[in-house]
Amino acid sequence: MVKIFFIILFSLNAFSQVSFSDIDGDDLNIGGDIFSDFNEDLEDKQMMEDERFFKYGRFFSFSLYMGLTSFDGNRGSIYNNDPPTYGLYVQYFSDFQSAWGLGFTISSHNYFINKKTQGFSSGPGLVEVTMLRPYIAYRYYIDTSNLGTALTYSNPYFIGRMEYWYVTNKYLSDKVQVPNETDGGGVGGAFGIGLEFPIKLKESYMNLEFLVHSVAFADKNTTLLDADSEEDADVDQSHTVPNLDGNAYTLTIGYVWSW
Repeated sequence: MVKIFFIILFSLNAFSQVSFSDIDGDDLNIGGDIFSDFNEDLEDKQMMEDERFFKYGRFFSFSLYMGLTSFDGNRGSIYNNDPPTYGLYVQYFSDFQSAWGLGFTISSHNYFINKKTQGFSSGPGLVEVTMLRPYIAYRYYIDTSNLGTALTYSNPYFIGRMEYWYVTNKYLSDKVQVPNETDGGGVGGAFGIGLEFPIKLKESYMNLEFLVHSVAFADKNTTLLDADSEEDADVDQSHTVPNLDGNAYTLTIGYVWSW
């Protein structure tokens, strides 16, 4: 009992020393917003950022570009590239670092096979290939405010694209009685990096971009260009391929108008 009495007495003494005079009435108000100061700071910061973007940022841009598209794998082993690759691109800036765009790219290629294959009795001969791919893209511009002047003015960015490739094969050999073939191509994705060097700040830029593409071509697993038999496979069949796998690579340079 004595112990309990002293515990209660000590607790009452400690409680009596608590001062409630420093407690703000708003802190005890059930309807009050304990995050009001935090929200006000966020709103002020966002307003300052918006004002800075409207004063110094770009809103839209339009670009024309050209370059080279090449392939690796089996497709790359038979394809000859016919530069230039060319296209156009428009984009909208949602802030300093994010931009969304639409565009298309066209590239031309060709290949020549004069040996018998599983799909052609005398080989397909010379074939011209045209590839058109419309796409949607997202760019993330790297914040270079704390980096060197050269990096700041080069405006480096990462880019990701969703694409659809249309492929048209034009057979030029008189021995091949196959009409020009336009297949569905395939859905693809691309990832890359780019630089934009200002010519006139906020108005015009020179763009340099490199992309790696992965595409599910409709003819990726075709055997039409494979050797006709095992005996043919034993001889030099360097111009025939068992399928048309391979990734694509694009390097372009372009001129950008911004406003």
